[in-house]
Amino acid sequence: MRIGDAAAAAGLTARALRYYEEHGLVTARRTPSGHRVYGPEDVHRLRMVRELLEAGLTVGDIRSFAHLLDTLPPEGVPEVLFTGDGPADGGQSGAGGGAGAGSRSAAEVVARRRLADLDARIERLTRLRARLARRLGEPAREPGRVAPYGSALRE
Repeated sequence: MRIGDAAAAAGLTARALRYYEEHGLVTARRTPSGHRVYGPEDVHRLRMVRELLEAGLTVGDIRSFAHLLDTLPPEGVPEVLFTGDGPADGGQSGAGGGAGAGSRSAAEVVARRRLADLDARIERLTRLRARLARRLGEPAREPGRVAPYGSALRE
């Protein structure tokens, strides 16, 4: 299938698909005339990329374990990829050419590093918000509570 069809099937834009190709997350085959063509395995891989990005990972994070993307079943990346005992592992780490527990734990290390980074950013932003709120004379908020959408614009 051509790039537009593959992108639509994966829930992406053609521009995003080209970006992922540029970063080595998918490789298109080319027709004799130079057009990109993709198969169902590429669409599966792109769906896995999209799901991992939606879970909070970056393209760089995913690149570090991109070799696992083709081994994942479509029913749930985070559970399968990060536990090491999901359906793709089948209790047979490394058997049958599938991803082994070592590879899966490497992916989990990347995900845990990203989670720690997100926690650090949230803490920093919470401190910045509290500092600004104090300077504006706003009362302190309990952690995790945010203002209703648009309330700052109405005030």
